[in-house]
Amino acid sequence: MELPELTWGAASDRGQRQENQDRFLVAPPVFAVADGMGGHVGGAQASEHAVARLTEVAHAPTVIVDAIRTALEQADKDILAFGESVDAASKPGTTVAGLALTEHDGAPSWLGFHVGDSRIYRWSPGHGLEQISKDHSVVQALVDAGAITEERALTHPQRHMITKALGFGDRGAPDGLLLPVEGGQRFLVCSDGLTGELSDERIAELMASDLDEQSLAEQLVAAAVQDGAQDNVTVVLVRVHGDGSMPKEEVDGAPEA
Repeated sequence: MELPELTWGAASDRGQRQENQDRFLVAPPVFAVADGMGGHVGGAQASEHAVARLTEVAHAPTVIVDAIRTALEQADKDILAFGESVDAASKPGTTVAGLALTEHDGAPSWLGFHVGDSRIYRWSPGHGLEQISKDHSVVQALVDAGAITEERALTHPQRHMITKALGFGDRGAPDGLLLPVEGGQRFLVCSDGLTGELSDERIAELMASDLDEQSLAEQLVAAAVQDGAQDNVTVVLVRVHGDGSMPKEEVDGAPEA
């Protein structure tokens, strides 16, 4: 199986928070962002548990879907165990979003996976920017139910409340989706510190630039910080230079993108 040529970049900033509880992983074939929460120590430790477990499976040119699922299940258990040793009020947990290069029917494919409101976007010359993850959040549930519009969701007072994370809340299996590997596509994995400050239109404008992935990652974070960045801001970018093609396919009922 011929694997695509990839380039990547990552950047992070604490924004206006006292510390940065986000963590990221750039360890081909796995790329991820974890946004920790839960007290001064709990959030950082929770996101570190998630990244550590994903790092353990990033040791070959591709990774199997079950390995990612198992890593996240173990991270959930790690965070729950850690939570028993800290102040109960801290409720440590973390969101996770990421990409893993996997194999499907003998061809390379992307596995997109996420839990919480950290996001995955895909950009390509022909289609522009697409959000391929779906937030596990209160406002997304309201949008899905038709109770509020997507425009209202952007300013809703509960827009930062998530319904699912590793370590607390609804700890069902993360959503997963198999995606095609195609030359020219760019993926953005980010914490909500980015999307809380920059509109999708602004993100799309930056993603369409000719900057290399590291420079683009730094520019995205800098733009969010310049706009006020109330939260930690973390981004990971991956670009496909090779070519490949396969139809997208749901994994465990995840929504199509």
